[in-house]
Amino acid sequence: MSEQEQNKQVNIELPEDVAQGTYANLAIITHSNSEFFIDFAGMAPGMPKAKVKSRIVMTPEHAKSLLMALQDNVARYESTFGKIRQAEPGNKSFPMNGFGVPTAKA
Repeated sequence: MSEQEQNKQVNIELPEDVAQGTYANLAIITHSNSEFFIDFAGMAPGMPKAKVKSRIVMTPEHAKSLLMALQDNVARYESTFGKIRQAEPGNKSFPMNGFGVPTAKA
């Protein structure tokens, strides 16, 4: 990597309305040959319907970069706070069906 590439900085602006975030406990991931679609939704216990709150569309290369960044951050989180407990498969209190396996229709 050249010195010029090392000195590049990205200035990221976080608007106040976005900074508060949007809660989601369900993510549905689909893809085409050129893009990945990640729909974030909120699902309440006992409710048969989840409403998509946000959709992120990215290239396969960016999706892979996101995967690697999430893996790195989960590893660092677990080294600090301990292993993240996951719900048992088939646990009906957990709203995700295999995290990323689409079951809903738009």
